[in-house]
Amino acid sequence: MKLLPSLRTPLPFFPTRSGTRQVIAVCKSADLLLMVLDATKPLYHKQILTRELEAVGIRLNRQPPNIYFKKRKTGGISINSTIPLTHLDDKLIQRVLQEYKLHNCELLFKEDCTVDDLIDVIEGNRRYIKCLYVYNKVDMCSLEEVDEIARWHNSIPISCSLKLNMDGLLERIWDMMALVGL
Repeated sequence: MKLLPSLRTPLPFFPTRSGTRQVIAVCKSADLLLMVLDATKPLYHKQILTRELEAVGIRLNRQPPNIYFKKRKTGGISINSTIPLTHLDDKLIQRVLQEYKLHNCELLFKEDCTVDDLIDVIEGNRRYIKCLYVYNKVDMCSLEEVDEIARWHNSIPISCSLKLNMDGLLERIWDMMALVGL
C-alpha cells in the first residue's frame, strides 16, 4: 500500500474555538477533503460538518456556478441569460446587487442558478473542493448497512481496526485526485 502525504485537521463543531481559522485555512487550500464519520452513528454529523464548511465558504462536491460576472465603472446593470431562470427573476437579482452596492455590472447566466449561487459569484471567495466521506467502524454494522453505505455518492466504508477496505480507500483517493502512479 502506497501512502499519500496528508494532514489531519479535526474540524471543530463550534467556530468560536481557538485554532478554527487555521483549520479552515488548511481546508480551503486542500485538493481533497476526507470526512471521516462513524458508521454506527446517525448521519446528522455529516450534515453539521457540511453546514459548517458551507458557512465559511467551502462548497463540497460542487462545481462553481456558470455565471459571467464583471463590475463596470458606468453603464448600469446588464442581466442576460442563455437559458430560462426558474429560481431567479430580475427584481430578485437587482435586490441582491443593491445589497452588495453594485450599480454597474454585467451578468450572464449560462445555467439555471439559485440566489446562493449568485451570491457565491459576487463574493468571489468561495472554494469548491472534492470531498470523500469515509465511514469507519463498519465492522460493527450489518452487511446490509455496509452495502448501503458503499452505494452512497462519494462514500466509502472502512474499518481501521480490522484494516478492511484500506486499499480501496487509497485507490478511491487516487481516482478522485486524478493522480497517476509512475
